[in-house]
Amino acid sequence: MPQSSPDKILKRLDWTVIRRLEGVLQGNYRTLFLGNGLDLADLREYQIGDDIRHIDWNVSARMNTPYVRQYLEDREITAWFLLDLSPSVDFGTVNTLKRNMLVDFVTTLARLLTRNGNRVGAVLYNGIEDRVIPAGGGKMQVLHLINELVRQPKLLRTPPTNLTKLLETAHRAIKRRSLIFIVSDFFSEPGWEKPLMLLNRRHEVLAVRLSDPRESDLPDMGWVILEDSESGEQLHLNSGDRKFRKRFDEAVKKREYELSVKFRMANVDTLPLSTEDDLLKSLIRFATTRKMRKRSK
Repeated sequence: MPQSSPDKILKRLDWTVIRRLEGVLQGNYRTLFLGNGLDLADLREYQIGDDIRHIDWNVSARMNTPYVRQYLEDREITAWFLLDLSPSVDFGTVNTLKRNMLVDFVTTLARLLTRNGNRVGAVLYNGIEDRVIPAGGGKMQVLHLINELVRQPKLLRTPPTNLTKLLETAHRAIKRRSLIFIVSDFFSEPGWEKPLMLLNRRHEVLAVRLSDPRESDLPDMGWVILEDSESGEQLHLNSGDRKFRKRFDEAVKKREYELSVKFRMANVDTLPLSTEDDLLKSLIRFATTRKMRKRSK
């Protein structure tokens, strides 16, 4: 059986990440997210600090004051992975690509959720087309997801990535309120902010942002040829040129700022995953941060 088979991947992560993560969480896997699968319990007037996504606009209009919906958690969570598999995720270090981080993250969270009786599904987008994998439960569903990911072809030339297509497909396909992980490096054509905001009004959305250090810190290697992974366009430049390095640094900072603004406006939390990160430590750090934030509210 090849090393990259679904069974091998799941077994490796089960021992190195999943069991250790369950031990840290002590069964409280909902610490990683706020939970969903909610049943309406009551309505009350809006108070400062309430989640604006829970405002009932119809009731608020009739009462002429904001009202929010209060929920009771169901036992079951339905989680969806919206996966950006466009060519840019095949960038990375010698040992790890962003695509590998994506596969490991999906495997870990899918297994963690299905072990607790929940269901998981996915929407796969490769820059050209997208495909929906219906939600299901159990270990076989996790293996099915892994198999679909490892057999995805690595495309060499595609149109510019447009995450709007992925988000709009998810908006149409996911009917029940769900927990949604958007896993991408967010190198995309503009305009995906509004679909993200609309999706987060109906669901609990987390943005898992893939990255590699070389995308933000260009080393001095003299004259190099850089190639766009999607268009194939090549650029011959001197990476040691101070003016170029300054412009590169400014462009990176601008992109970081713009992304942070988009996520903040959509009220979406982000989980950063670098090719140099340890997945277990990243998840524990994220869970700890979220737990502290909930306590401070």
